Amino acid sequence: MANWIINNGFPAVMVLVWMTINTFLFVWYYLQYDRDDDFYYTRHLLGSALAWARAPAAVLNFNCMLILLPVCRNLLSLIRGSFVCCSRTMRKQLDKNLSFHKLVAYMIALMTAVHTVAHLLNLEWLNNSKLGVYGKLSTALSNLEDEGNETFLNPLQHIEADPQQKPIKFAFTSIAGLTGVVITLSLILIITSSMEVIRRSYFEVFWYIHHLFIVFFVGLVFHGYGRIVRSQFNTDDHNATFCKDRPDDWGKIPECPIPQFKGGEPMTWKWVIGPMIIYVCERVLRFIRYMQAVQYRKIVIHPSKVLELQLRKKGFKMEVGQYVFLNCPSISQLEWHPFTMTSAPEEDFFSVHIRSAGDWTDQLIDTMQKLPEGAQGPKMGVDGPFGTASEDVFDYEVSMLVGAGIGVTPFASIMKSIWYKFKECDPKLRTRKIYFYWLCRETNAFEWFADLLQVLEKEMEERNLGDFLTYKLFLTGWDQGHTDQVIVHFDEDTDVVTGLKQKTHYGRPNWDKEFDQVRKENPASVVGTFLCGPAALAKVLQKKCAKYSDVDPRKTKFYFNKENF
Repeated sequence: MANWIINNGFPAVMVLVWMTINTFLFVWYYLQYDRDDDFYYTRHLLGSALAWARAPAAVLNFNCMLILLPVCRNLLSLIRGSFVCCSRTMRKQLDKNLSFHKLVAYMIALMTAVHTVAHLLNLEWLNNSKLGVYGKLSTALSNLEDEGNETFLNPLQHIEADPQQKPIKFAFTSIAGLTGVVITLSLILIITSSMEVIRRSYFEVFWYIHHLFIVFFVGLVFHGYGRIVRSQFNTDDHNATFCKDRPDDWGKIPECPIPQFKGGEPMTWKWVIGPMIIYVCERVLRFIRYMQAVQYRKIVIHPSKVLELQLRKKGFKMEVGQYVFLNCPSISQLEWHPFTMTSAPEEDFFSVHIRSAGDWTDQLIDTMQKLPEGAQGPKMGVDGPFGTASEDVFDYEVSMLVGAGIGVTPFASIMKSIWYKFKECDPKLRTRKIYFYWLCRETNAFEWFADLLQVLEKEMEERNLGDFLTYKLFLTGWDQGHTDQVIVHFDEDTDVVTGLKQKTHYGRPNWDKEFDQVRKENPASVVGTFLCGPAALAKVLQKKCAKYSDVDPRKTKFYFNKENF
């Protein structure tokens, strides 16, 4: 438990605070609508479904306020920059923005389901009350009109239709009903299209349907203007406890004037207006960046159908491990895709490596392959750069970098920056040891950055810093022909795959062995473990960080960090 707290204590506290606020709002509003005298007659018509409809609505307001903030990338970058002098634990929470976004979305889905079911029951009970099914008091309350000194309580009385069709007509013609239907349908489409299988295989479907959030928020703002949940406002003159058994005497005796009702004031817009303004500013800033000119410095097609773009943009400044969003209007006007930069801050350009992984990337690679030699590529919009966990790599004394396939890209930026820092003898470099692990299925993939590793290998030897960088390359897929080639060249000084002095390992790493080695070689050190790779590998490494960390401040501690897009 102590080891788990080291890596997950603060995120757990944040989630606990969020859950506490949700619970408080639910209980507070539930008790208000379940006990308040203003809703005595409303509860008589609707029963407990009144409280079960209104309590989730309060939780929905709170979470709809939060849902946009984790995807405001520029806001997060601003906050991350303001936390530079603060604890790395604080900054790490910003890297979990998408996880929090999903968590909030799950709460919105749950509360929407409860809210919707409760209101469907309310409509049925309101209709039955109007038909006189539930007794004299319910009928009297349902017959109140907006005439003279009366105000209505049952909104179905204004619907002209067959008695059995009134709830359906109300749902599709009233402000509250129609916006509720639109909100619910939008939410269902957004959630179903966000499933990982859809997002991975049909990203365009996910991308376009996700923009139904605009419809969702517009409907949300206007939903409360239906004012269908009504409360009594003359409780001082009309005591419901005394008058509930005398509906025939309402308006005839001084003790029981006709009860007066009013709809509740719309509140949702007060919750969401701030985040909506922030998000609009975010989109305006993205558009401004999109309009800024981007020049191609170099276009390279690597093995395994990997495209390298070297770009220049006026005023562009980056840090190691950051990422940008790219948009190619000739392929799609609306789609933006994230790519980690592989260049170093010290270079006068920024570069990305793009692997074929879907329709958009396939079209981009095909477009670049058809260009005449030396020609500029199609117009490219660039939004960013944005911070990630890898920005903090030089804040640790010891760093473990783990990349899987194209997931090596943020670490290429780090490796290049290290080379420049040694070349310029940067006195600010705190890191004294880096362990680099690269897992690939194909031998061709190692060609992307093997030349960079060769330069680093040579640089470290010349400066007698061979112990600074320890790297291990793991090939997880091979055939018999490759095996035969390895056997023939087994005794050579350099690796047959990469040409490096460090030989390639075959199979997956034994992470227990690797973590134990790092812990023994770096006693009393804080080790940052950084991953850019699949979720399955993240779970393994997170467990190893907890297993091999020690709560004793005099011993080794591992902190897990993962790239999230």
